[in-house]
Amino acid sequence: MDEFQRSWLLAQLGPDTDPADLERRFFRLRSARAVALEVLGERRAKLLGDPLKVTVDGVVTMDLQENLRGIERQIEAVRQASAPDDPEDEEGKALATSFMVPTRRYR
Repeated sequence: MDEFQRSWLLAQLGPDTDPADLERRFFRLRSARAVALEVLGERRAKLLGDPLKVTVDGVVTMDLQENLRGIERQIEAVRQASAPDDPEDEEGKALATSFMVPTRRYR
């Protein structure tokens, strides 16, 4: 994994993400997007494993549903964003040349 891929992953996953863990995942998956989706999927699964809303009458209410929606939005954003190791799309990258000629001839 190069520095550009590492910085993209840290931007997607947060600066507290362990870079050594990202290296191991990248070595196994060979794609920065796959690493980001795997980490976000694990975070989503951890949230789903616990109750999303806990209420102790008169004391505290803890609601994690917005956190789950936020992670799901982040997963969708990573799927749609261009990753640093995506193959280049050759369509639309054509080079066109033309000659520039004056409209009137000068004497």
